[in-house]
Amino acid sequence: MKKISVSFLSSKNEERDILRINASTADYIHVDVMDGKFVRKKNKPFKKLVKLSSSITKRLDVHLMEKNPLKNINYYASLNTEYITVHAELENLNKYLDLIKEYGIKCGVALNPDTDIEVIIPYLSKIDLVLVMSVNPGYGGQTFIDSTTKKILKLKKLLVSKKSKAKISVDGGINGEIAKRLDFVDIIVSGSYVVESDDFDEQIETLRKNASKK
Repeated sequence: MKKISVSFLSSKNEERDILRINASTADYIHVDVMDGKFVRKKNKPFKKLVKLSSSITKRLDVHLMEKNPLKNINYYASLNTEYITVHAELENLNKYLDLIKEYGIKCGVALNPDTDIEVIIPYLSKIDLVLVMSVNPGYGGQTFIDSTTKKILKLKKLLVSKKSKAKISVDGGINGEIAKRLDFVDIIVSGSYVVESDDFDEQIETLRKNASKK
């Protein structure tokens, strides 16, 4: 069954919604971190998560949209983090992946919509997750890019051919209808579809149910 990772990037009350995600049937709390350089906007939720850490039981799925994620790799390694994902478009990518691994945390590589999947080939021995961006990263509420489904299929074939066990995650513009198209995806990241609703569990279970249909 596909796992659901819920982002609070679109939230108007982050602390409240972090706790609501934690109390929901989501598998992960998805944490978007932005530096205002790699993407236009800034988002630095670390202090909020530290403040709430004694109340958070779910694992964190951290996505670092930064030109230099070194500091935040160190920060988020101190929390209940399962995945830290950095971008394939960065220089010195191996340095960041090695640091994540040193902490014993699963490491991911994110691909922007225009980035070819083959750039991950040199890193396949290290990565546990490939995060396919189905919108241009930086802010919530965008529309799913239709060509993403073909990119996911191509990625799945590549991982199989290279005998990689890396999971596939997809992030951006995902609602109940889009979830029906996400074959070969292991983790679905959804933000506004969940956090802008009155019933988080209803939306999460719709994603899970629709994504499991053949």
